[in-house]
Amino acid sequence: MSDTTAIRTEFPFVLPRGYVDIAGTVHRDGVMRLATARDELFSQMDQEVRRTPAYLSVVLLAKTITKLGDLSGIGTGTIEGLFASDLAFLQDMYRRINQEGHTEAAVSCPNCQHHFTVDISGTHAGE
Repeated sequence: MSDTTAIRTEFPFVLPRGYVDIAGTVHRDGVMRLATARDELFSQMDQEVRRTPAYLSVVLLAKTITKLGDLSGIGTGTIEGLFASDLAFLQDMYRRINQEGHTEAAVSCPNCQHHFTVDISGTHAGE
């Protein structure tokens, strides 16, 4: 018996502010892929991560973000250049897709208290 359910491995996103490159171009649309065990293990062996454990998320994001606007490559320098709000957004997205398996968040309306879920990746109508 085989499982015919396809696994989703790539997750599009829209950054809240956007990465500003050296030419002043803002890049907001991107794609993050699921992390592999190799990504997690090899990132922990990175010299900068060994010196500064908090740097682990920067290395992991650089490995798993496959597209960001028109940039030809995403490295740790790109991740370091993000605004803090965009870094927090991507860290949360990484956690959601790799630990929880989705990009949805439970929210409630501040006026009527109705509870519903939203896709935080920002790729649907009403981003």
